This record gives sequence, structure tokens and C-alpha cells, in this order.
Amino acid sequence: MAQMSVITGPVRYRRWRPEDKLAILAEAFAPGATVSDVSRRLDVATSLIYKWRRQAMAPPADPGFVPATLTDERDQSARASSAAVIVVDLAGGGRVGITASAPASLVTATLRALR
Repeated sequence: MAQMSVITGPVRYRRWRPEDKLAILAEAFAPGATVSDVSRRLDVATSLIYKWRRQAMAPPADPGFVPATLTDERDQSARASSAAVIVVDLAGGGRVGITASAPASLVTATLRALR
């Protein structure tokens, strides 16, 4: 027997709460799960699930300001020349140190990969 959902009123689409979206994403992309099975069972379009995943994984549109820490130059003279000249603290808690001798292409590729 076929099932049909009729949505009436001024709004003809469902509004999903953020916690519901995250629960569906966790279920759809769990090991061994398939997006099509989850979407069929929950009556959600597969394209919508993939859209939610892209939105969840996208970096924030406006990263804002990042605090910079300045140190006294006299403190830096005690360090070896191979020590990091620039230290980048990443949003996820990681930290990358960049030396003065690092090629620009390597620095660019590293920061893009960690973004």
C-alpha cells in the first residue's frame, strides 16, 4: 500500500531543527549505513542530506579576528635558528610552526590541507 504525506497551510516544507539534522547526518554516515536507506526510512531527500553535510563541513563564512601573541625579540634570540618563526594556532586546537627556511609552496599546501 502506498503512503502519501499531505502538507497543508502556508508553509509547504518541513523545518528541521539543527539537532535533528545532526542526528540524521550521524545516522546516514555511520559505518555500514547508506544514505539512501536512511533517507527513505526518514522520508528525507538524499540531496538534502548531502546539502546538510556540505553545510556542516564548510568553514565559517566570516572567521573573524585571530588573536596574535607578540613576544619580546630578546626571548627569540635564545632559540635555535631552526625553531618556528610563525606559530599558527588552528581552530580545532592544532598548532603549526613555520620556519623562516620553509618554502612558500609547502606552507601554502600545509595550511590549505589543515583548513
